[in-house]
Amino acid sequence: MTITMGIAIYLTLWWTVLFAVLPIGVISHAEAGIDKGDGGDPGAPVDPKLKRKFFTTTWISAILFLIVWGVIHFRLIDLTRLPSGS
Repeated sequence: MTITMGIAIYLTLWWTVLFAVLPIGVISHAEAGIDKGDGGDPGAPVDPKLKRKFFTTTWISAILFLIVWGVIHFRLIDLTRLPSGS
């Protein structure tokens, strides 16, 4: 696995995990019983805790990347036997 391929795999995993982590523990204004006033979306989160979710996403992605790296490095799945696109 090249550095470029490793970065691409990690970033893909990171974004996928981020979208899985974002809705966890979110309470909307409507659920909390808070009136947003004029023009506010009642479904907007009260406190999205984005910093914590970015850290959580980073370590989960790192663990998943290590698993993917191990599978590729130790050839647990033979990628050369997969059919090519052409």
